[in-house]
Amino acid sequence: MKKLIYTLTMVLAAFAMQAQTITDLVVGSPEHETLEDLVILAELDGVLAGDGPFTLFAPTDDAFALLDPAVVAALQADPTGALADVLLYHVVPGSFEADELPNTVTTALQDLTANITSEGMMTFIDGANISVTNVMADNGVIHFIDAVMTPPTVVDVVVESPVHESLESAVIAADLAGALSGDGPFTVFAPTDEAFGALGQETIDALFEDPTGDLANILLYHVVGAEALAGSLMDGDAFPTLLGPNVNVSIMDGTVMINDAEVTFTDLETYNGVVHVIDAVLTPPTVVDIVVDSPVHESLEAAVIAAELAETLSGEGPFTVFAPTDEAFAALGQETIDALFADPTGTLADILLYHVTSGTALAESLSDGDMVPMLLGFDANVAIEGMMASIDGANISVTDIIS
Repeated sequence: MKKLIYTLTMVLAAFAMQAQTITDLVVGSPEHETLEDLVILAELDGVLAGDGPFTLFAPTDDAFALLDPAVVAALQADPTGALADVLLYHVVPGSFEADELPNTVTTALQDLTANITSEGMMTFIDGANISVTNVMADNGVIHFIDAVMTPPTVVDVVVESPVHESLESAVIAADLAGALSGDGPFTVFAPTDEAFGALGQETIDALFEDPTGDLANILLYHVVGAEALAGSLMDGDAFPTLLGPNVNVSIMDGTVMINDAEVTFTDLETYNGVVHVIDAVLTPPTVVDIVVDSPVHESLEAAVIAAELAETLSGEGPFTVFAPTDEAFAALGQETIDALFADPTGTLADILLYHVTSGTALAESLSDGDMVPMLLGFDANVAIEGMMASIDGANISVTDIIS
């Protein structure tokens, strides 16, 4: 032990005898050969030799040895991307000696924060023990740490949150943890444990019985494939989710709603996106929900309900609905409409089923001359002329409202 202390003292003394940058000190340190190689590979040696000032939390060779070799290899395969990001998470703009360290520091990586805690005589940053402090450089200061810190992802935020245990379990069961730990960026609207509890245990159990199906679909409806910070949200915004259908933003008197869920906490920023906390689980819309919510499909809504098809069309599907507007119904004339509603589960239901096909038929998949088999049992003809598409003579005016 005395020999180790003596050797370390001599190393620090040697550092102090000459004016050196942070890069110089890393290159000259016998305990940081791996860090030296990776800093050079990531092309950050010039940055850390710059004016600064910087504070570097420098993982030792032993710290890097604790990592899975496959992880190190993956980082080395993307030196100026993933590797540089991990290294920049160890760099803090400004010079902070040990007795000046705040409770959190903002790293050079996307303004992410790292937490500093103390236990007795030991100080930690994001769980890594600060083993040697205050190795001074011309352009800042180095503290040695005994673990490699990894930038938090949206999944890490969920896992570490005491009010998102249900969401954590759901993400793991749905096999989405790996995907949501990827590059992103993602915006996650994260329902709390109370929000999941409001679903009822029977519903929760049913979802977990189909973890990579219904449960995964619901979770994907809570994720947007872009970063949307709270300050960028505007009333009326609609964001396409990873499931496909949009989530809608409404803002009134400072309260932000995503569909019918209130945003209770915002802007938990991570390496691959941002997490906002919400107080309800969002339910992906069905084709029936889209019809019900549409201001130009009140007649179709009434017809679907009268024909007792709402439950059928709220099922798994998938369905493609060619949805006549209120004007389209009005063109039939009131006498015809009354006659149809007089036989709701017969003629009316048959006509509605002639507007629905099994499967998802996006607009780009339709071709001139296609014959689309409808649920009634007959085919409808697609015609495309110029930019106008029609089905059995009815113009398709709006396409691809995804449910």
